[in-house]
Formats: sequence, structure tokens, C-alpha cells
Amino acid sequence: MDLKNRRIAVVGAGIADESTYQIAYTMGKLLGEKGAIVYTGGLGGVMEAACKGAFEAGATTVGILPGHKVEEANPYVKVLVLSDMGHARNVILIRSVEAVIAISGGYGTLSEIALALKMWKPVIGINTWENIPGVNYVSSPEKALAKLLEFFS
Repeated sequence: MDLKNRRIAVVGAGIADESTYQIAYTMGKLLGEKGAIVYTGGLGGVMEAACKGAFEAGATTVGILPGHKVEEANPYVKVLVLSDMGHARNVILIRSVEAVIAISGGYGTLSEIALALKMWKPVIGINTWENIPGVNYVSSPEKALAKLLEFFS
């Protein structure tokens, strides 16, 4: 089974260490290889890594940016949405997708997890906020992909 044209968000911190960046890159690449459209907040860190992986796999990447400046987007965003809404853009991002993968992250990521759960969307977590009821915790991008495929089967 593939994820052709499924809208999947990868959310996480705008600043990421090398290990987290690699996890997000691999997640984006796996999603891209399965035909998903990868949505992020369009900035750096986890967002950039996921976009880069998906972009290199030939997938469509969408960035919902908090500001109004095109140059704020990471270079791997193909479709750019300039919200000029700050953190409120998280609602647009989460409303636009069918599932969310949270990798690491701070309070912005926590808000995206909460919004997704409130909207009854599946949430998969890798090295992110712990002990949140409703989050499906996994230990790798490969396990996240397997869980995602279960949701859509």
C-alpha cells in the first residue's frame, strides 16, 4: 500500500541536533517514496529535514509559514503558504492534513499534537512529548511509516 496524495504533517522544533535532523529527513524520505504530500511549518530544523527528504524523493512539500516573508521558508518547500498568523498557523497546518508525525519539539509541537488530537487525527510520536493519551509512540521513522499505513488500510 502507498500513501499517494495523503496529506501528512511532520512537526517538530525549528532547531534540531544532527540525530533529530536525520530522523526527520528519513521520515520525509519514506513518506515521499510512498507518494505522500508532506506538510510542515516550512522553517528549519525538523521541518527542513522532513521537507528535504520528501523533496529528494520527488514528493510535493507544503510549508505553512508563520510569517509573510518568502525567504523564511526552507529551500525544500515546493508549495508555500504565507499565513502571517504566527503560532495560529498551527491550526491551518493541522486542519489541512490527515495525520501528524511529531519528532522531538517544543511547545509549538505540543500545540500541534493537542490540535491534532482535538480534531481526531492520528498522531505518531518519535522522541517527542511523552505520556500524552492518544499519541502512538514509536522508536523510528520506519515504525512510524508502518503505523501510518495501518491507519489508512
